[in-house]
Amino acid sequence: MNFEFFIARRIIASKDYKSSISAPIIKIAITAIALGIIMMLISIATGVGLQKKIREKVSAFNGDIIITNFDTNFSNDSQNPISKNQDFYPEFKNIDGIKHVQVTASKGGVIRTETDFEGVVVKGVDADYDWEYFKDYLTEGKLPDFKGDLNEDILISEYLANRLHLKLGDKVTTFFLNDEVSKTPRSRGFDIVGIYNSGFQQFDEQFIITDIRHIQRLNKWEDDQIGAFEVFVNDFDQIIPIGNEVYKETSSTLDTQTIRQKYASIFEWLDLFDFNIIMIIGIMILVAGINMITALLVLILERTQMIGILKALGSSNWSVRKVFLYNAMYLIGVGLFWGNVIGIGLLLVQKYGKVFKLNPDTYYVNEAPVYLHWDYILILNAGTFLLCLLMLLIPSFIISKISPVKAIRFE
Repeated sequence: MNFEFFIARRIIASKDYKSSISAPIIKIAITAIALGIIMMLISIATGVGLQKKIREKVSAFNGDIIITNFDTNFSNDSQNPISKNQDFYPEFKNIDGIKHVQVTASKGGVIRTETDFEGVVVKGVDADYDWEYFKDYLTEGKLPDFKGDLNEDILISEYLANRLHLKLGDKVTTFFLNDEVSKTPRSRGFDIVGIYNSGFQQFDEQFIITDIRHIQRLNKWEDDQIGAFEVFVNDFDQIIPIGNEVYKETSSTLDTQTIRQKYASIFEWLDLFDFNIIMIIGIMILVAGINMITALLVLILERTQMIGILKALGSSNWSVRKVFLYNAMYLIGVGLFWGNVIGIGLLLVQKYGKVFKLNPDTYYVNEAPVYLHWDYILILNAGTFLLCLLMLLIPSFIISKISPVKAIRFE
């Protein structure tokens, strides 16, 4: 058995160790590590969770990359049609990392009821539309099905339904302006088959979703003419280089824009979370390390006579230092264990219980989202353990300055 590890284990197991002067300081050090890992887990899980959730919501309504006509000016109203017959549709064969391509068209309108009216953006989608995100947002009814004949089904937000006092199954009349202002606005009757709530009010207060063929008829377009292509990528972190590749692959009459460019202010705000997370991790590790240094120095002071005896028996300075480093490793391990148990427990409660609510007007979500993955948990624990241990190497050097004769006489 390793000699230093054997001595360290005997010190940890001894009753005197648990009732000594250093016991309260050791408990404080363990508590500091536990609190530090709890704070770091919560900051990463909620910070990354919020980033991912908001990205998903922006992507749900826009795609990751939007391909439009140059003359559209990236407005929500599809003004000039694009031919669906493109080399990159229905899939980009020359670009890796693209998951899905779908066609859409949008037109501004006004929903009018007997007592209220509200301006909306009617987004038309085709049979190739990916409903993955809206499955999670659906609160009532069902998702529309546009794979068959043209129907009047629409998906409306809970926000608009409440403002206009609408419910599932109601028929709504939507008015659209003519190209010629002097003409009477055209109207369309739609049936509410589903109500969604994304929690992103900026989109919920605008969009209703229907069959793209309604937009084509209102705009007097051909069946192969659409308003925009929405492109989804596999890895959002690669959206900028993939967006550049998409731009190169499209014709000169088309323009591309990533959602990071279209909603720059939102993503700049999200990027600040990375800095905040790094700051929290740095501060927590520093606090935990300082507490461990204090605990180690107290342990050395308390065991001065033992250090002198070990040196008198022939132990090297490094050998004695290893005894206390093993001891410190045990304390760090205990702190990490309880920190993970409590931290992951709290995150699981929030993930499945949704205890802590957020203001959607400020954070674009109704509750604090949680992202849990073993990769960052393991890296965080390993990094904390190693950094705290490295910080202890310097104060453990004080052992080499202790004289065996003076240490044995020390009281």
